Amino acid sequence: MKVLFSANQIAARVHELAVEIANALPTDANTEGLILVGPLKGCLVFQADLMRALQPHVPWLECDFLGLSSYGGGTESSGTVTLRSDLGSSVQGRHVLLVDDIVDTGRTLAFAQAHLLAKQPASLRTATLLDKPARRVVPVPVEHVGFAIEDVFVLGYGTDLAERYRELPELVIYGT
Repeated sequence: MKVLFSANQIAARVHELAVEIANALPTDANTEGLILVGPLKGCLVFQADLMRALQPHVPWLECDFLGLSSYGGGTESSGTVTLRSDLGSSVQGRHVLLVDDIVDTGRTLAFAQAHLLAKQPASLRTATLLDKPARRVVPVPVEHVGFAIEDVFVLGYGTDLAERYRELPELVIYGT
């Protein structure tokens, strides 16, 4: 497998994203706080690192998760997004940052955005580590993108193939 982004490249970009996000937040997010919401399980590593990188810039951070599924065990999305588990707390009137590992077809992200907007947050912004625009089927707004990539299947740093390879510290291209 070929390394697409090293652990050092990812760490540097996560810190840059944290500054970018902090600067774009509504001013009252510093007093009202920010909730980072991620679709499990792919977001876990990126969300944890982004939360730590945001901490010096946004003093009050919380995290929550949505259990969403569209891939199963394969390398292609099924096209159907399933909500397996909902948030553990209310986001109504709160500032929310939706954090995803990768935007591919846009279906999962569009589902998550609509689901969160229905809960009436004060604001909703989206950050993704990876954006694969060539695969987009559903147009979705993504305010903060770590890296735009070609149409390749990646593993590591939280992304997986049938629950394997999430633990890799770098992002690698599968099959090369």
